[in-house]
Amino acid sequence: MAHLLAIAASPAGPAHSFMIGEALQAAATTLGHTLVLQVRSSLGETGQYADDDLRRAAALIVVADDGEEFPDLPAGRVLRLQPQAVLDDAESALRQALATLGHAADPAPAVTQDRAHRVQAKTATNAQPGTAPAAARPLRIVAITACPTGVAHTFMAAEALEQGAQALGHAIKVETQGSVGAQNTLDAGDIAQADLVVIAADTQVDKARFEGKRLYSTSTKAAIRDAGALIQTADAQASVWGLAAAATSSAPGEAVRADAGSKAPRTGPYKHLMTGVSFMLPFVVAGGLLIALAFALGGIYVYDDANAGTLGWTLFQVGAKHAFTLMVPALAGYIAFSIADRPGIAPGMVGGLLANTLGAGFLGGIVAGFVAGYAVHLLNRHIRLPRTLEGLKPVLILPLLGTAIVGLLMFFVLGKPVAFAMAGLTDWLKGMQTSSAVLLGITLGAMMAFDLGGPVNKAAYVFSTTLIASGVATPMAAAMGAGMVPPLGIALACWIFRSRFSNEEREASKAAAVLGLAFITEGAIPFVARDPLRVIPACMIGAAVTGGLCMMAGIALQAPHGGIFVLAIPNAVNHVVLYAGAILAGTVVTALALGAFKKRLVSG
Repeated sequence: MAHLLAIAASPAGPAHSFMIGEALQAAATTLGHTLVLQVRSSLGETGQYADDDLRRAAALIVVADDGEEFPDLPAGRVLRLQPQAVLDDAESALRQALATLGHAADPAPAVTQDRAHRVQAKTATNAQPGTAPAAARPLRIVAITACPTGVAHTFMAAEALEQGAQALGHAIKVETQGSVGAQNTLDAGDIAQADLVVIAADTQVDKARFEGKRLYSTSTKAAIRDAGALIQTADAQASVWGLAAAATSSAPGEAVRADAGSKAPRTGPYKHLMTGVSFMLPFVVAGGLLIALAFALGGIYVYDDANAGTLGWTLFQVGAKHAFTLMVPALAGYIAFSIADRPGIAPGMVGGLLANTLGAGFLGGIVAGFVAGYAVHLLNRHIRLPRTLEGLKPVLILPLLGTAIVGLLMFFVLGKPVAFAMAGLTDWLKGMQTSSAVLLGITLGAMMAFDLGGPVNKAAYVFSTTLIASGVATPMAAAMGAGMVPPLGIALACWIFRSRFSNEEREASKAAAVLGLAFITEGAIPFVARDPLRVIPACMIGAAVTGGLCMMAGIALQAPHGGIFVLAIPNAVNHVVLYAGAILAGTVVTALALGAFKKRLVSG
């Protein structure tokens, strides 16, 4: 019997990776070997191995794309296999591994200090707080968590950081910047006493108050996945913010790490877009619900001048003519803010307002935001002033030049082509036949359930919310209904198919049901993490059913969030009973699919 270690990381996606992992486990059991397996995918790392597993392993098997590197494994002992070869015949793949490496398996070289550091952190986070090894030097940590919608990921990351710090023996205070504002706010005393600042955010966070402190930025997903390892990495790689960093920073608000070899946090277009969306959402919510209330009070023609001065007409003016008018400027302004910090806000918002004026809509706002942000970013890098005049850059020079550049480009270069594309998209969506609408609903529904709050989910959500201001509200109904289905379907399955779930899962399903009703798709994440190969497809099937039914029935939703609770607001949804029925249908389909996919648990 041989002791094997395998890593499955298929480029085809998470489902493929878990299928490979299951095939390897089954083959190892059949051949009488023990296998330590780790699956790496966009959902994170599932399964862990320790230094002893590396030393004892007769073969280190990596099933991944040829271009992917694994620096934490000793290169001389690794056998790379193609994913398709393992899926075709996993037993032969294991035999080949033993034949190739088993006879010459020298004692493994000492594991690098970095790898040992990470394994220790993983072990610490999995331990109970009272039994974790004591930290080498206890730290005072302050942290901020924030996500685009300010709901689930914000608080999940905060809880994970608190548990990870406690397990490592550190003191921590976490400020959450959620949809209801900052909670557990860090005061000047907290920051002054802090040894380390950790920012786990998927949107832009103002770091000005942390000047002179050691700071490390990352994503909420990294904190949720392994907070203990994140804290140790932050301690090792954090750099002083605003002092040494300021001399070499290429843009205002851009952190520069002291360790040049460290991995920078993600600051690409996706994060900039999500920052814009997070600031745009309150305008969409307020405007959409005010329009719905106006229709409820004054009827479908409340906006006619004949109704001028009435409460319904006034609410319509506030919602449609003013709140919605600010939606695109807010989107553009805070995309630019994410890229270029505060000097980017004015150029971005002006560009967004021009996008409205020129008929370019949200597409124009996105273009204007990125143009403004990167224009100000480049200006800041290349304009050099005497130290005595540096204060003029953020308040005068950068906003002035940035606004002029984005304004001229929108008028003479970008505005008309983007407006033409926006008009074509709007006309296509409004004129879709039933079959095309159903296909769009199925696609949006499946995307909402694919990664449960990840990039694919957010892409479908952003597409739907930004269309509300253009008078196309049916995709929003499909997206929100489909996003409610995964946690609701799982909760129903735990009640109907009790033998497929543990007592712990059945208890957790109660919370998942509440989260689902509130349109917090992330309520399904704990169940997906335990059995992604079965749970994700079941959720996608049910969500696709809901999305397709919503589009088939022409259900339109004026509010981009709120879950089941917006149904009580008059005219927020045009077909309330049909909408509830579509959500119920998707929930039932998900539950039935889970009952079919999952196996009965072996008692005792």
